[in-house]
Amino acid sequence: MSATRSSTRGTGIRTALLTLPLALGLLGATAAPAGAATAHRPGSSLTCGGTGVDPDARVRHRTGIVIHAPLRTVWRLQTDVAHWPDWQAPVQSAERLDGGPLRPGSAFHWTTPLPPNPASADPTLGITSTVRQLRPGACIRWTGPAVATGLRIDGVHVWNLTEVPGGVLVRTEETHTGPQVDANVPAATDILRQGLEGWLHDLKTAAEARTTR
Repeated sequence: MSATRSSTRGTGIRTALLTLPLALGLLGATAAPAGAATAHRPGSSLTCGGTGVDPDARVRHRTGIVIHAPLRTVWRLQTDVAHWPDWQAPVQSAERLDGGPLRPGSAFHWTTPLPPNPASADPTLGITSTVRQLRPGACIRWTGPAVATGLRIDGVHVWNLTEVPGGVLVRTEETHTGPQVDANVPAATDILRQGLEGWLHDLKTAAEARTTR
C-alpha cells in the first residue's frame, strides 16, 4: 500500500486507480495528443542514490510539504510499511515480503479497494513495490506495478527528506506509465497530483500527532 480520510488521498498509483472511472470517462473527448505533455516535463528529477523517476513517462508530478516533527518520526512512519493502514485509510492491507529494516531490494505487497470501473471487474487492486535505492533518513526510491485483471500501471516513486528549522521538508515525485494513464495524460496527471498531496497530508497529520503526544 486509521483516522477517516478522503478517498482521494494515498499513493499516486492507488488514487489514480481508485478514480480511474473518471479518467476513462474523459478519454473520448479530452485525450491529449501523444506529445502534449512533453513541454511540461521537468528538467530534472528528485533522486535517491543518483537515480530518479522514469525520464520517459508522460504522467508525472512533484510536490512537497514541511512537517513539524522530528526526522526520525517521519522516517519511521514512511518506512514502516506494515503499519501504513494505521494512518492511510485507503490502504486496505500492507505486507512486507522480507524482514528487517527497509533496504534496497526490500519488497512489499499492499492492496486498496478498486470500485467498479470499465477497466476491471476486480474488487481489489494489488501493488507490489520494490525498493531500489535508500539512504536512511534522507531518501527512498521504489518501483512496481499496480495490477488488477485487465489493468496495469507501472510507477516509480522517489522521496527526499531534509531537516529544516522546526521540522522536515518532505519532497516527493512519481511517474506513471501504462495504457490507461497514457490515454489521457492531463487527467491522469491531475489524479496523480491529488494522490501525492493526499499522502503528504496524511503523513504530516500522523507525524505531527505523534510529536504532540
